[in-house]
Amino acid sequence: MVKLILRDKEYEVEAGITLLKALKKVGILPESVIATREGEMITEDEVLKEGDVIKLIAVISGGR
Repeated sequence: MVKLILRDKEYEVEAGITLLKALKKVGILPESVIATREGEMITEDEVLKEGDVIKLIAVISGGR
């Protein structure tokens, strides 16, 4: 399993899928977060591996 952490929420998804698929599966808008694994930013097409812990940082976008 792969753990996604956003603020104080944790989600678990199966390994072997892309970050984009994992985010969609748990209902997180991909454009609303930056994903990091072990302190390194990863992209949406990154395939998640068993035991990964992905920290998601909410991106705040301004409006007019």
